[in-house]
Amino acid sequence: MLTKVRGIVLHHLKFKESSVIVHMYTDMYGRQAYVINNVMGKKGGHRSNLLQPLFFLELEVYYKQERDLKPIRDFNQYISFRTIPYDLYKSTQALFIAEILYKSLREEEAAPELFDFLINSIQWLDTAEKHFANFHILFLVQLTKYLGFFPDNNYSPINRYFDLRNGQFTGNEYLHTDIMGIQTSKAFHMILKKTFNDLPGFSIKKETRQQLLTSLTDYYRQQIHGFGNIRSLPVLREIFE
Repeated sequence: MLTKVRGIVLHHLKFKESSVIVHMYTDMYGRQAYVINNVMGKKGGHRSNLLQPLFFLELEVYYKQERDLKPIRDFNQYISFRTIPYDLYKSTQALFIAEILYKSLREEEAAPELFDFLINSIQWLDTAEKHFANFHILFLVQLTKYLGFFPDNNYSPINRYFDLRNGQFTGNEYLHTDIMGIQTSKAFHMILKKTFNDLPGFSIKKETRQQLLTSLTDYYRQQIHGFGNIRSLPVLREIFE
């Protein structure tokens, strides 16, 4: 059955001589893997450029539920980016976010609210002229709402340390080894209350941002089985150092 879907590029890899396998998160079928033939080399022209991380594509696919790899008949970019592919900071954030999504999104079914969140937040990054240095931190926090492990913001003068294993603040900094430091926990408490539109008025020290980034990826690792390491993380750290 030939079907039109919209999708967000998460990852792609070369398959045979001129084909690629592309992993996408789609509006109709959730996480999907597609094969695109004749897209590499001279025959493909510049179409492989559309397979960059987080690009928004409209696809014509031959959909059969029992197929792991579904062939794509045609694809086009349906929302063009203004800045993400051309800005070093934003493109590095996009690479990191795409890898997070690739490791986190596994359900092969529609989740309209999640798909809309992804589209809207990525577009926010693309149109932001400044104040986006903390975007990837807030994105990781907001994404947990849709993955089912949004932290309990029970921060108080007593509960000042965030427990990565249990997803809430605690008063015992020595409970186990997966506890945020006191300053990082305070910043985390603040960002849990923020939206992307709050970012222009929200600032944290570079050192705190790096600590939050480490803690949040550790939090995902605690919550998602087989999450593993994030290969793009060292690059992101270096760019925002």
